Amino acid sequence: MTAEPFGAPSPTAFQALSPDDPREVGGYRLCARLGAGGMGRVYLAYTPGGRPVAIKVVRPELAEDPEFRHRFTQEVASARRIHGLYTAQVVDAGTDAAAPWLATTFVPGPSLQQVVLRHGPLPERTAVLLLAGIAEALQVIHAAGVVHRDLKPGNVLIAADGPRVIDFGIARAADAGRLTGTGLRIGSPGFMAPEQVLGLPATPATDVFALGALIAYAGSGVPPFGDGPEPASLYRAVHEEPDLSGLPPGLHEAVGLCLAKDPGRRPGTAWLIEAARRHPATGGGLRLSDDWLPPRVSTELRRHTDLPTTPAPTTPTPAATDPDDIRTAVHAAAGAPTARFHPAPPATRPQPAPAAGPGAPTTARRGARTALLTTAALLVGAAGAFLLLDPGYFDDLDDQNVAATGSIPPAPPAASASASAPSAPTAPATPPQPTTLPGFTAVYTGLELTSPDHSYEFDLKTGKVAAQDTSTWYLGRHAGEFYIPEDSDAYVSPTGPLTLADCVKGIETQPAAALPFSAVQGDRSFCVRAKGGRDVAVVRPLATAPDDGPVRVSLTYYRRSA
Repeated sequence: MTAEPFGAPSPTAFQALSPDDPREVGGYRLCARLGAGGMGRVYLAYTPGGRPVAIKVVRPELAEDPEFRHRFTQEVASARRIHGLYTAQVVDAGTDAAAPWLATTFVPGPSLQQVVLRHGPLPERTAVLLLAGIAEALQVIHAAGVVHRDLKPGNVLIAADGPRVIDFGIARAADAGRLTGTGLRIGSPGFMAPEQVLGLPATPATDVFALGALIAYAGSGVPPFGDGPEPASLYRAVHEEPDLSGLPPGLHEAVGLCLAKDPGRRPGTAWLIEAARRHPATGGGLRLSDDWLPPRVSTELRRHTDLPTTPAPTTPTPAATDPDDIRTAVHAAAGAPTARFHPAPPATRPQPAPAAGPGAPTTARRGARTALLTTAALLVGAAGAFLLLDPGYFDDLDDQNVAATGSIPPAPPAASASASAPSAPTAPATPPQPTTLPGFTAVYTGLELTSPDHSYEFDLKTGKVAAQDTSTWYLGRHAGEFYIPEDSDAYVSPTGPLTLADCVKGIETQPAAALPFSAVQGDRSFCVRAKGGRDVAVVRPLATAPDDGPVRVSLTYYRRSA
């Protein structure tokens, strides 16, 4: 497992603080957990003045290792000297604390890994500007006497004003005490230079090799030495030439030089920046303006700049005694997709109204599910297969930046305030409906999530976008319709939004047998009730794609007390 990066969370990676999480670290008030990986836990926190920061707290077993502490202190001191515009800067640290910690600026944007997985290869101009920005970051890092050693798509955050390189140098601390037994490994297959694979010292040229592999991945969607098993990828990095066939021709020269086997033949960062400046796609000037990213990625980033309306709770509500409630968070993680199809509805359920439109036959899809699951591995595309390269990939997701469907929880109040009486509504046309019912608690409200394609589902209980067959209570989509677990029930509103009371009544009186997209267009919502009636989710579709494109929904989840 690689030493994981941090600086901002992954797609909606805000988890409520659990009972064993601290509430304050080094004077910083913790708001949510961003993830956990090989070196420790990462939290979203706020400075006394309200600025968000990412704080990593080292694992206890590493904190007890004197050699680790010594190296960690050295690397933090080096990293604090780095002040590049394309790096996530270290702002504070507690190297002498019982549990050492490190705070960096919080970058509200997805990782390059997440961008490519969701949107595919980047345009040539974007890739050239990315090359220049990361090369400048490496210049600053190397000038401080630091070698990154683990530059990869998961360690590059994509922001509106350019990329940010994170985790520079800190990974070296994990190597101090020969801690391979804990699962830590410096470097990531597909982006490791030959000298790293062979156990030779890492130099600035090692980072240049990783930069070439990273740009090849960004411009083609696959790593240059393949997306197969780890040993094969490492072997090709040492003995074979990279495959740049999917990369725009205008990037072949610079990337090919970066991937030279001999470190002495690789270009320096200044040469790479000048090569980017001369590239026809940049027009002779390097300016990371608002249009440096393709529109689909820029649209995703704009959602990161808005403060959330649904912060992750820092403590469970009195009714939330179930461990699932305590861990409820706005968190998305990717994985290798498998296949799941809408199960056949029970015979006692009424069929949907004709206006809803026919969906694909559910019984036929259910009969095909078993056979499809046996060949699920064949359904993994090139990007999905790459997930298998790095055992630390999911740790990286936990530790990285906010993605398209996430937003930053607001800082917790400095002191609790008494609730004030609500003001009276101004002459409503109709009496307002209660948003909840006695015995129910709103776990999250108005949470916007995006499923990139049908191999991802919405995990209703935890507020995640998850790979198929990884959730127990889910909302999926396939062939132009939504699907839910066989033991769940649904109700579609005739028009407009739904309250919890509407859902409970509608499910009992007019349950829906199918949820085709055509039935929930416009302002129509629907709700899903889990077996036993304890969990109810209200779903408002925001955007659907008939050709298996991205589907975006707004979710509100209620839980009834036991």
